[in-house]
Amino acid sequence: MAEIETTRDGAVLTITLNRPDVLNAFTAEMHRQFVGAFKEARDPEVRAVVLTGAGRGFCVGQDLNEFKEAARDIAGRLRRHYHPTVLAVRQLEKPVIAAVNGPAAGAGLSLACACDLRIAADDATFVPAFINIGLVPDMGGTYHVRRLLGTARAFEFMATGRRLTATEAHAWGLVSEVVDADRLQARAAERAAELAALPTRGVALTKRLFDHAEHATLEEQLELEAQLQAAATQTEDFREGVAAFLEKREPRFEGR
Repeated sequence: MAEIETTRDGAVLTITLNRPDVLNAFTAEMHRQFVGAFKEARDPEVRAVVLTGAGRGFCVGQDLNEFKEAARDIAGRLRRHYHPTVLAVRQLEKPVIAAVNGPAAGAGLSLACACDLRIAADDATFVPAFINIGLVPDMGGTYHVRRLLGTARAFEFMATGRRLTATEAHAWGLVSEVVDADRLQARAAERAAELAALPTRGVALTKRLFDHAEHATLEEQLELEAQLQAAATQTEDFREGVAAFLEKREPRFEGR
């Protein structure tokens, strides 16, 4: 059985973490398949991605049975397996929605927070988990959670291992929406289809701008905006958007 499964519905690719018996805990093989799935997502016909977990959980981080065998080389393991996984999400020039269908803990929390949007089932939970076994956050957790929550609240959350309910995560701004568990996948698909209907290149360039803004000066950000705006004007979707506006009709964007 594949540890990562992919399915296509039109322009939306759904990537499912598929080790439900262990709440989708990560293995080295799972990371390898994950990166392969995101290569599939580069297909021009794919214009949005949904990332979710099979069964009762989103992802509870590292499989500790495998971790016991590799703990002596944890830095190497992170570099070989975890870093390519999180970079695959951030470097994909398409929107990625995390449909959090249960516990997101440890590296699973970090993965959800690396996505562009998060929709949570009403029974989802968010647990840093690292500090509970004497570790520090990894897989970009300190980077992305701080961006979402701000430094003070991110430190409180991750240094204490506080468990957040879906409602609390929404109130804190960690997730954008909470829905009934039985509606989660349909709602995620709906949001993904909405994003897939937008000018894909424009969405990609916007994603790049926000990533760059984290460490840029105002002058540097203004310059990159100018460069990417020039690139956006060369797309067919820009021409379609202008034509639709002038003709007073709905645009028909094709992602080119």
